[in-house]
Amino acid sequence: MARTILTTLFAALLIPGSLAAAPVKYLLDHAASTVAFETEFGPDVITGTIPLDTADLTLDFDSVANCTVAVQLDVTGAEASFPFAAQALKGPKVLDAAAHPKMIFKSTSVTASGEGATVAGNLTIRGVTRPVTLGAEIFRQKGSVAGDRTRLTVRLTGKVNRSDFGATGWSDMVDDEVRIIITARIEAK
Repeated sequence: MARTILTTLFAALLIPGSLAAAPVKYLLDHAASTVAFETEFGPDVITGTIPLDTADLTLDFDSVANCTVAVQLDVTGAEASFPFAAQALKGPKVLDAAAHPKMIFKSTSVTASGEGATVAGNLTIRGVTRPVTLGAEIFRQKGSVAGDRTRLTVRLTGKVNRSDFGATGWSDMVDDEVRIIITARIEAK
């Protein structure tokens, strides 16, 4: 069912005039949204979350190119699955939360891609900005009726190399690649 909803929503993005809609600003439901990450730690996987601070989302179901995403994360609130990992993660050798308490992503383009979309943008970590690309999927929230776009769930996925941002601490133990999984519950303003 989720695939059908996803296909329907992105078909609306691709077919001019379908379900005619103007760009719509959405508000983030902070309590129901998460920014998660995972990376290898030897034979194990470290997982964790970083709290969303602010989000500015605009979706245009007539022209996907008009969609925009801007989010800011609170690095000081980062959590990790290993007790010592959260402290190391926020420390000067990795995210350096004391000097760089915010992580920022701003989209530069959004394009339709298969059954979803591709969101290209600039990610700033530790004061270093690099281009990244995220895959995006949109779902209607449970209980909403067909065509209702007031409450949606956006799932963004991608990966970065932490060394690209100068987060090189413990590279002999922790993998360079970090996978990102963002689940944002949003509601039309």
